[in-house]
Amino acid sequence: MDRDQTDKDDEASAHERPTLKTLAFMTGLGVTTVSRALKDAPEIGAETRRRVQLVARQIGYRPNRAGVRLRTGKTNVISLVLNTEREIMSFVSDIIYGVSEVIADTPYHLIVTPYSRSQDPLDPVKYLVESGSADGVIISRTQPNDPRARYMLERGIPFATHGRTDMGLVHPYHDFDNYAFAAEAVRHLAGIGRRRLALVTPPVGLTYYGHTVNGFADALGEVDASEVPFNTVSIDQSIDQIRTRTSQLMRRDVRPDGFVSSAAAATLAIVAGIEDAGLKLGRDVDVVSKQSSELLHLFRRELLIVNEDFRLAGTELARAVLGWIGGAAPGSLQTVVKPGDVVAYQS
Repeated sequence: MDRDQTDKDDEASAHERPTLKTLAFMTGLGVTTVSRALKDAPEIGAETRRRVQLVARQIGYRPNRAGVRLRTGKTNVISLVLNTEREIMSFVSDIIYGVSEVIADTPYHLIVTPYSRSQDPLDPVKYLVESGSADGVIISRTQPNDPRARYMLERGIPFATHGRTDMGLVHPYHDFDNYAFAAEAVRHLAGIGRRRLALVTPPVGLTYYGHTVNGFADALGEVDASEVPFNTVSIDQSIDQIRTRTSQLMRRDVRPDGFVSSAAAATLAIVAGIEDAGLKLGRDVDVVSKQSSELLHLFRRELLIVNEDFRLAGTELARAVLGWIGGAAPGSLQTVVKPGDVVAYQS
C-alpha cells in the first residue's frame, strides 16, 4: 500500500464515529456490558459504570439515534418550536440555555423547530408528530384554546407549553404570573403619584394578553387611577410603529403619566417616543417594564424594572417534558412563577 493511501486510511479512521464496539475495545469489556453501563443499569457495578462513562466522554461517544429509534421506538429528541420572527433574541437564547442545562446529563438532544408568521403554528407540530421526529415538544405563544395542545393531547405526545391554556384540559406548563406583574406595576406607579396610565399589551389572542389586561384593570380600580387607552399598540409591532404611536399619544392634551410595558424591546420604543415628544422620563412620565436581561437600566436609569427569567422557563419546561416522558402525571408538572419587586436603578 502506498503512503498516500495509508494517509487516506488514517484520515478516514480519525473521522469514524466511536461506537459501542470502540468503547468495548478500549475498556476491555463486552459490548452488552458497555451498553448497560452507559444506561446506568443497576446490575453493572458503580466503578464499571463510571469507567465506561468517562471513556465515552473522552472519545466523544454519542448514541446512534437511528439505531436507538429502531431498538426502542424513541428518538431521544426534545423539540422546541419557536416563531423566531416574533420571539426576541434574549428569549430564544435564554430558553434554549435553560432546556440544554436540564437535558445535558440525559440521553436527550434538543432541536429547535422554527416557523414563520406566514405559517399556521400547528404545521410544525403536525410535522414533528406525524414524522415521529421527537419524543417531546415544547411550544410558546400559547393561546387560551390552543389547537397545538389539543392535537398533541389527542395523540398522546408528551409536551409542555410556555404559558397556560384555558381549555379545561390538563397538561404541563410553565408560566410567569402576568396578572400579578401588571397589577403590581399599576400599584407602584400610583404609589409615586402617577394616575393616568397606559398599557402596552402582549398580542391579542395569546393567553397572557388576558392575564395582563385583567391585572392592569383590576389594579386601576384599587388605586383610583384611570387608563389612557393605547389600543393601537402591542409588543408584536415594530419598534418604529410603537415609537411613532407613543410620540403621537404623548403630544395629546390628555396624555399618560405612566406606562406599563410587557417587553423590553417595546420599552425602548416607548422611551424614544416619549423623548420625541419633548418629555423627560422620570419627570413627566414613568415606565414599568418587564425585562429578561440586565439591559434596560443601561439604556435609561429612570426605568422601573420587573425581571422575568426565561432561563428558568427553559429549565422548568424541559423538566416538565422529561417528567411526562418518565411517567409523571401531567397535572403535577405545572409551575407559575410570581414576579419580583419593581426595581429602580441603584447606583
